[in-house]
Amino acid sequence: MLEDEGESGKITLEEKIEGFSDSYVDFIENCKTETEVVAYLREKLRAFRYKSLDEFTTLPYGSFFFQELGNRALIAGSIGKDVFNDGFRILASHIDSPRVDLKPKPLYEDSDTGIALMKTQYYGGIKKYQWVNVPLALHGQAVLKSGEVISIRLGDKRSEPVFVMPDLLPHLAKKQFKRQLEEGIEGEEMNLIVGTSAGNAEKDPVKSNVLALLKQKYGIEEEDLASADLSLVPAFGPRYSGFDNSMIAGYGHDDRASAFTTFRALLENSGARYSSLAIFYDKEEIGGYGISGSMSNMIESTVHSILRKVGPDYSMADFYKVLRNSRAISADVDSAMDPSFKDVHDDHNAARMGKGIVIAKYTGYGGKYSGSEAPSEYVAHIRKVLSDKGVKYQFGTMGKVDEGGGGTVAQDIARYGIPVIDAGPPVLGMHSPYELVSKKDLYESYLAYLAFLTEV
Repeated sequence: MLEDEGESGKITLEEKIEGFSDSYVDFIENCKTETEVVAYLREKLRAFRYKSLDEFTTLPYGSFFFQELGNRALIAGSIGKDVFNDGFRILASHIDSPRVDLKPKPLYEDSDTGIALMKTQYYGGIKKYQWVNVPLALHGQAVLKSGEVISIRLGDKRSEPVFVMPDLLPHLAKKQFKRQLEEGIEGEEMNLIVGTSAGNAEKDPVKSNVLALLKQKYGIEEEDLASADLSLVPAFGPRYSGFDNSMIAGYGHDDRASAFTTFRALLENSGARYSSLAIFYDKEEIGGYGISGSMSNMIESTVHSILRKVGPDYSMADFYKVLRNSRAISADVDSAMDPSFKDVHDDHNAARMGKGIVIAKYTGYGGKYSGSEAPSEYVAHIRKVLSDKGVKYQFGTMGKVDEGGGGTVAQDIARYGIPVIDAGPPVLGMHSPYELVSKKDLYESYLAYLAFLTEV
């Protein structure tokens, strides 16, 4: 059993892992959307001597800063000894997770049944049948024409109502059973039940009653739903899992497990040689598009803002030199071998739960399409960094070649000429409402990211 000296005596490795896991469980229980993650990060960063980038006139060595992008993405970092020659050490994760969103005009009443419903559209790659008949909470915000932001979070507490998208009962599902699994539940069948009590209105009395309740509780009208970002997320919280308590079951391990471990590594990165950037992207689950995704110009605009405050006379040649000398890890989870579905995995290249952070040399589909591949020199460098710090790691790929695949933000970082590799904890049940991650893998991922930021 490994031990070291802590403030209150000797702390075992197991105790460190348990304490770290407790903090992570608290994080994912309270941060189920990207806006909630950004709010959490902002609060913690300010408590750890970080200031908004706009508050700095100059950025000398040892400065700690952050910059938000529309409260859905965030970049935080520090200035090292020679940013112009050393570049940045970049950790890039994403803070969005698959979920179900409300459509812009969601609310309607079915006159035949007297039930009020809301229409939805799923976000990211999900198995739709996993999201019906489970308790869901409504998280997000509505923005009025005046610009006032109304925060909504309903369904997490036991005293609050939850929401359900019902599936067809098996007694009447003879035709449904004949569908392909992918079509077992179709997108337009994912309708949310929101009320059955009728108000006094002659037309659509149940819908009218729901609108009256929304007005009473939140001060919003039906039209305000069009300028709202409202998502349905699991109403249940994370729990420790297994007889041995070795795993964490919860929503959003992809990719908040990597985001949290990145964040903790960032907070402990002080006095390092290299300048650091931790990027927390939105929209990865739908391709990185949009102003807060990895396809945006977040990296270059932030680096420009930083360099202006480090050396105001910098040139574009300096800017490109900084990017060229930077190094990056795409901090994203990987697929763990599922013992019940081994046939989709390449046994020799599959990651295992409990064996440490997964290093993925490349991602993509089939013939490595839509992916990024780290050059062998950079793979060797990462191996040395982790080995020198005693970090447990393994190599893995996303299943057999022709079974499917997936991409990350790595390819969007690579387009700047920055060497990048994917690395993150392995996950079981990815993209479901309740994923599984190993406590040990979570902690080793944190150690790996910290080793990367503090290399000499």
